[in-house]
Amino acid sequence: MENSGSGGRRGVIVTGGVSGIGGACAGVLAAEGRAVAVWDIDAARAAAAAAELAARHGVRTVGIGIDLCSTDGIAAAVARTRETIGAIGALVHAAGVSSPVPLDDLTPAAWDAVLNVNLRALPFIVQAIRADLAAASDGAVVGIASINATLGNAANPAYTASKGGMLSLVRSLADDLAADGVRINAVSPGQIRTPMLQPVLDILPPGVFERRILLGRLGEPVEIARAVRFLLSADASYITATELVVDGGNISSQRM
Repeated sequence: MENSGSGGRRGVIVTGGVSGIGGACAGVLAAEGRAVAVWDIDAARAAAAAAELAARHGVRTVGIGIDLCSTDGIAAAVARTRETIGAIGALVHAAGVSSPVPLDDLTPAAWDAVLNVNLRALPFIVQAIRADLAAASDGAVVGIASINATLGNAANPAYTASKGGMLSLVRSLADDLAADGVRINAVSPGQIRTPMLQPVLDILPPGVFERRILLGRLGEPVEIARAVRFLLSADASYITATELVVDGGNISSQRM
């Protein structure tokens, strides 16, 4: 679905933009007047989310169905994004897959299913919109990483590797994109109350995560979205190649 309304600055692509952190990012950015392209594997939900954002915030939106396990659809998705929301000035790569498969059960297919979406997709989306970002006076990219990149997770090595790779990739791309005046950073959330985490919350005893978090509670998706909004804004004009940890004090905690 394509929707017209008053635009703000150059538009932003949000992958995984239907729900969770991606959905919160799309909402927060639309609320400040940015045109938003909601990319998601579920085309119908992407269209519905885009329509809701347009109705609520009066911005141009488009919902695009795309499976980022493959890079084949990126060029067409970028072309449709340009046609419907106008100039592209930012990207939030929030699309993510978590498939808890421990080492003894890990297969190449399980590994690739996570790495392809979480990590491999990012450089190829950036490659496809590099000229757009360079043409913007404030072009910026944010990749959603995770505190698992630092802490590790025996239950999910593929997810952990994809997020550690995100941090390294962001530093590498920052070195390249700086020539165009484009910034790229990563946000590493802690335990956030999202559809991805909810199945884990449903089976664990209450308080398992909270007891290690200094603030004593899980985070909400909008709290990550606000950090993303900051990194895309002019207030972060001298910040690139950086990881912003938003975890309520989890990594630093020594609580047992």
